[in-house]
Amino acid sequence: MITSILKQLGTLLISLLGLTVLTFILSQQSDSPIHQYQSDSAFIQYFEYIQFLFNGDWGMSSIHKRSVLKDFLQHFPATIELIVFAMILAVTTGLALGILASTRRGGWLDNTLMTTSLIGYSMPIFWWGMLLVLLFSLTLGWTPVAGRISFEFDIEPFTRFMLIDTLLHHNKYGFDAFLNALHHLILPAVTLSTIPMAIIARMTRSSLLAVLKSEYIRTARSKGISKQRIIWIHALRNALQPILTISGVQISIIMSGVIITEYIFAWPGIGKWLLEAVSRRDFASIQGGVLALSIIVIAFNLVLDFLSIYLNPRLRRPS
Repeated sequence: MITSILKQLGTLLISLLGLTVLTFILSQQSDSPIHQYQSDSAFIQYFEYIQFLFNGDWGMSSIHKRSVLKDFLQHFPATIELIVFAMILAVTTGLALGILASTRRGGWLDNTLMTTSLIGYSMPIFWWGMLLVLLFSLTLGWTPVAGRISFEFDIEPFTRFMLIDTLLHHNKYGFDAFLNALHHLILPAVTLSTIPMAIIARMTRSSLLAVLKSEYIRTARSKGISKQRIIWIHALRNALQPILTISGVQISIIMSGVIITEYIFAWPGIGKWLLEAVSRRDFASIQGGVLALSIIVIAFNLVLDFLSIYLNPRLRRPS
């Protein structure tokens, strides 16, 4: 197990090294320098660049004339709130649909669920988001069109996580503000979670079907163990490793999809901030935003790798 963990940490360090080298090279191509270096040597400048990053100096935004790191941290909670909600929705719904399809293999329910998941996977996120807005916001009026909360609520951004901040204002608004913020969150989260949900559903089905063909599952059936217990206790645990692996890939898809989603729903997060930076050629913000989002993706995948090692006994055996 220790060997597996050390390998994952080594991969993390190599990924971070490559990422910082890439962002350093890109920063050198900017018309106006993001940092002032003391040396003329590119090799030494790279180590100065690393020192700047560790000291929290990620450059100054040419748009807002503020620290890029402060700008990022200001918009980051809105994006994390959306991503976490979307990921929870994708994993729980995807797992449920995949398990349901695997228990009805070859039937009309299995075919319907897998066809629907294929359509969800194939759908462009910008088109899907606008279609949801047209249907549920403009036609039916069930959900808000944009934003994180209605203007009638004056919420002080203590944590900048809207769901938490609305609960902190419980004495002022009761649960009305919280429910309003949750109402605003539903449609962007559904838009963002659709593709990962479809992929997780299909992976869960195929992984679970492979496990259900195993010898130990046939033995459990011969002992008279109920179908529900076999699936939930014996089969699902062993089917989780490829599901966790594919979930790690989905966080990358969600990170790229969040930019489009935030633009469609005017969600004041990192994606919308980065699009503004790109349109106004704010290279410091672009570099800082890409670097920070990439670090988050790498860290998230590392956590999933550790979880896979914990769940899979074969990976815990010393090599």
